[in-house]
Amino acid sequence: MAEKIPGQRKKEQAPQLRSRNFEEVAFNYTPEQARLEASRCLQCPKPFCVAGCPVNVQIPQFIQQIRDGDFAAAYKTIRADNYLPAVCGRVCPQETQCEGRCVLGKKGEPVAIGNLERFAADTAMAAAGVPAAAAADMSALSETEVSAKPGGRKIAVVGSGPSGLTCAAELNAAGFKVTVYEALHEPGGVLAYGIPEFRLPKNIVRREIDALAAAGVRFETNTVIGRLFTVDELLREQGFAAVYIASGAGFPVFMGLPGEDLNGVYSANEYLTRVNLMKAYRPEAETPILRGQQVAVIGGGNVALDAARAARRLGADRVRLIYRRSRAEMPARQEEIHHAGEEGIEFLFLSNPVQYLGDSKGFVRAAVVQKMTLGEPDTSGRRRPAPLAGSEYELPVDVVIVAVGTQANPLIKDTTPELGTTDRGYIIVDDSGKTTKPGVYAGGDIASGAATVILAMGAGKRAARAIADFVGAA
Repeated sequence: MAEKIPGQRKKEQAPQLRSRNFEEVAFNYTPEQARLEASRCLQCPKPFCVAGCPVNVQIPQFIQQIRDGDFAAAYKTIRADNYLPAVCGRVCPQETQCEGRCVLGKKGEPVAIGNLERFAADTAMAAAGVPAAAAADMSALSETEVSAKPGGRKIAVVGSGPSGLTCAAELNAAGFKVTVYEALHEPGGVLAYGIPEFRLPKNIVRREIDALAAAGVRFETNTVIGRLFTVDELLREQGFAAVYIASGAGFPVFMGLPGEDLNGVYSANEYLTRVNLMKAYRPEAETPILRGQQVAVIGGGNVALDAARAARRLGADRVRLIYRRSRAEMPARQEEIHHAGEEGIEFLFLSNPVQYLGDSKGFVRAAVVQKMTLGEPDTSGRRRPAPLAGSEYELPVDVVIVAVGTQANPLIKDTTPELGTTDRGYIIVDDSGKTTKPGVYAGGDIASGAATVILAMGAGKRAARAIADFVGAA
């Protein structure tokens, strides 16, 4: 019966409307849609989907609960393994993880696990009096969903992104006193500064963090570890029994091209931070940001698409995404590529900038773009791009956003001599997140390099268990 039920489609804002606002693109399932989609699940005795989830959510169980109409139970099932279900339901690459392992996907369309996860989370919030569009007040949910225990030993978490939040939640639930240190003025890490409002509304991030705060996790913002305190000072002077470093890998990477120092050339991190954390998307905001009319975005990942779609919403007439490989090699989610195309983003595949040209006032006016061809696969398994001699041409631009990756900020490495790092500055850890320095653990992008939200969360869970074993009873 399950295979005869068609996959349910969420309603979306029309492209011509959403390309000029920052409201969420896709709407939630209705209860009827959710139950129909849940009815497609075969309830496999050995579910591959669970193995595909980095935090091992009991997927068949929560889907069956949705099918039965017990939405509150479905949320509790998810929350037992995933402290950020409303976030993961929106931004996880389910097509390469849980949904990619779904048996139905072998001959047709997999169960929309991500959409069902979002439905369960949003429905639980609404039932607790916290509608998705409202300011967060998680007191009702936190009293029932997360029970704070009186803590004993103190644990410090550096960074409030998905890995840090997950580790903090796990340790708090185990009875430890957890303090999360965030360098910026708002907690949330990449969830707050990196992912645009139209993909992940910030009130959703805020309500998840408020739930942890209500359960006993302490948040200290505007606190740069490596400057205000070193890791050694946290351990020796501040009385923490262990430290978990989840500071991310948000240090921008440029390509070293002539003209990258011109006004109007941004790193994607800076651009998205101005849009998201500094609220440039709000009409009344006075955020300093160039609202270009001819915008070029360099890269082919989710960050590049986020920047391109944000630039379009800020008023750009034309946004071109320049990517050195073909669409088949793009690492971005297919859904995001599809949405970007609908919104008028132009894709210049097999292209790469080689220089930026400026005007008399030092602002970028053009990108010199070279055409590429694909050769043999490189170490990533994708075909290696090679330039075509003599193919360069000028592309008029007034804003360039470089989204070709990030790297680890060296601050913690440079102030923690005993901490082993790779030649690229990432912290060396074992499978549990243990570093070369006793009492110090690390996970997420600072250890793995840039990855997904859910993989960072998985690292946080593993490290929390290892920290609890190391420290002993709370």
